[in-house]
Amino acid sequence: MNPLSKLIFELSKLPGIGEKSATRLAYYILNQDAEYSDGLAFALRDAKQKLKNCVNCFNFSEHERCEICVDVKRDQNQICVVERPSDVTPVEKTGTYKGVYHVLHGLLSPLEGVGPEDIRMKELFVRIKNHDIQEVIFALNPSVEGEATAMYLSRLLKPIGIKISQVAYGIPFGGTIEFTDRQTLGKALENRTEMLK
Repeated sequence: MNPLSKLIFELSKLPGIGEKSATRLAYYILNQDAEYSDGLAFALRDAKQKLKNCVNCFNFSEHERCEICVDVKRDQNQICVVERPSDVTPVEKTGTYKGVYHVLHGLLSPLEGVGPEDIRMKELFVRIKNHDIQEVIFALNPSVEGEATAMYLSRLLKPIGIKISQVAYGIPFGGTIEFTDRQTLGKALENRTEMLK
């Protein structure tokens, strides 16, 4: 495989990037000066080497605990549960949420063989058990897997006696939190509803 084909092939592995977009990106990169491609390569290597999962919430962080988890101004008694690290940023951009997060790194999906032991579910229960958590908010994508995960977790959490809620809909079913505009997501957070028993 020649270098151009290899670059297109690697870029096409990115989510949401098909062969046409990968080809366009490859030619864009090749048309830039060497400083740009060196900077891009360095940024990729640097991020991969320096970023790891926060030991508390499992978001990406340069340090053992992320900036949100160590921020004393955040409400440590309120946890917003999201699927992926990329879901934290849009929630943060709303400016309406002041609690902390828990990143599951996946959703329950029996058809794909993803069970409770395959996501960061056990760690969520440890946090709830060891801290004075008063509310868990589910901000999971409105999909079959997202709904199933939220319902499964809420059934396990209800006996503990903490408030359990989920973001209000306004996000289209089948859409993703990562690409929802900040106003829609902000309203969904403000109008979250307690989950039924």
